[in-house]
This record gives sequence, C-alpha cells and structure tokens, in this order.
Amino acid sequence: MKHYQKIIEDIYVEVKNTDDSGKVANYIPELGTISPDNFGINITTIDKQSYGIGDYEKKFSIQSISKILTLTLAYQLEREKLWERVDVEPSGNPFNSLLQLEADFGKPRNPFINAGAIVICDVLISHLKNPKEDFIDFCREISNNPNLNYDDKIAKSEKSTGFRNIALCNFIKSFGNIKNDVDVVLDFYFYTCSIAMSCKELSTIFLFLADDNFITHKNNKILTESQAKRINAILLTCGFYDESGEFAFRVGLPGKSGVGGGIVAIHPDEYCITVWSPKLNTNGNSYKGMLFLEKFTTKTASSIF
Repeated sequence: MKHYQKIIEDIYVEVKNTDDSGKVANYIPELGTISPDNFGINITTIDKQSYGIGDYEKKFSIQSISKILTLTLAYQLEREKLWERVDVEPSGNPFNSLLQLEADFGKPRNPFINAGAIVICDVLISHLKNPKEDFIDFCREISNNPNLNYDDKIAKSEKSTGFRNIALCNFIKSFGNIKNDVDVVLDFYFYTCSIAMSCKELSTIFLFLADDNFITHKNNKILTESQAKRINAILLTCGFYDESGEFAFRVGLPGKSGVGGGIVAIHPDEYCITVWSPKLNTNGNSYKGMLFLEKFTTKTASSIF
C-alpha cells in the first residue's frame, strides 16, 4: 500500500515554493480574476480512498477537462460511428488552430482540440432533448454529486471573447460536419467548459476510466472496457494539445488539462489524480501541475510504461 497522503504532502511543499513563470488565462476575463496562488491536489483510488492537500476542495472552472465528459457521452450514444465525424490523431497545433481543418475537409484531428470538442457538442445536441440539462445530469450521475453545475458567469465570459471558437464552428459547418444551428452548438460548448468542480470532485468523476468494474449509483456502466481503453489512449496522445508527447514523456499517464489550471491524470486499475494551479505555461497547461505530476509518478513509480 503506497502512502499517498505523505507522498503528495512532500511533493506539494517542494513544488509550491518553485518559481512559476506561468500566466493565468486572462483572455477569458472571468478566469483572470482567479488568484494565481491557488494550488491543490487530490487523488482517489479505485477502492474509493481519497487523499488531498492544499486547495483541493475549492471549486474552479474545469474548462477543457469537460471534453472527456462530452466525448464519453457521445461515444456511449454513437459507438464507433463517432469516429466518422472526428479523428483520433494528435494535432501538433495549438488547441484553437484552424489550419488543419482546411486540409482535412472539416474533420477535426481529435476530440480534445476545440474544433473536435465543438463537433462532439454538435453530436450530443442531435441526440439529447435538452442538451444542457441532460449533459449535467449525466455528469451528476457518474460523479454521484447532485450539486454539480455550470458557472453562468464563466460561460458568458467565454462567449464574449470566443471569436476563434465561433470561427471554428462556422468553418466546420461550411464542410457539413456541424449539423445543428451554430449558435446553439457554441452556447452548449461554452457551458460545458464552464462546469465548476474541485480537485476532489474531479478525481472522483473520472474513476470510470480507471476502474473496469465502475458502475454508477443508478447501476449503470458508463463505457465498455474497450471504449474506456480507447478514451485513455486518446488522452495519452492528445490530452495536452501540442504538449501531449511531453506529458507522456515526463509523467507517463493518460490525462487532460484545462486553461482553468486543472490537470486530471488516470492510472488504469489504480487511481485518478487531479492537480490545480492556475498559472499556465506557453502551451496552455498548468506549470506547477505538470511539475507535480512528473515528481509524483517518479516517486511512486506509477507511470503506465
């Protein structure tokens, strides 16, 4: 049995005092108001043991980490047909790039860049009667957390400055890979990114990707083992935009970052760990979050490789 509490406490102290050259994502005005000094870690094991340190119970905007949740629901609904609409390849470009869409005829490289997540939102809108309500209900079920919700202020803040996402959605629509009204798709997309959760809540909600036997309190299995394996594979190769290779190299776990400063990492059959530190490196990933997880997997020898 690893002594996770002692391990995360030791690394927390070491990383907390590290000089952080990152910057808060103030291009979304509401995110710019968050204190850059926030720093929290939580790990939840598949046998439901939970260990936290720092600001691990403070809620923050999970941003692109929500793309795992939208993908999971879309995969559940569409099965393998989903990959006709979005690919599973690393992009090698920034998360909001338009470059490859022209060459790829409007099919995004993967579901974790913005273009891919927007197509996934379009897929969900085609399936769900009340997309926003149905999606948050899905998140509440897998987290067993009825209080989970969107952050209205964050969603509106993103909408007010989301010109590149608006361009992406319209551009994909021109290739016929957006089936619903562009404004409806974008509104849903901005809201999915605005969900507010703590490190503790995040490390619980993604246990379904770590535990093959995971079932919800309503007795539902979220994904088959094969589907969970595939999502973990895309997380490993595409979860950190054009820094995904670096994360695999340094940390060695499937994971996903968000510009709110959160990072989720999954060790199949063992645990889910979440780190939050709002200052981002030049690739849009939490500087201290990356550093913490590198030290954690080194100290616990728990890379998947």
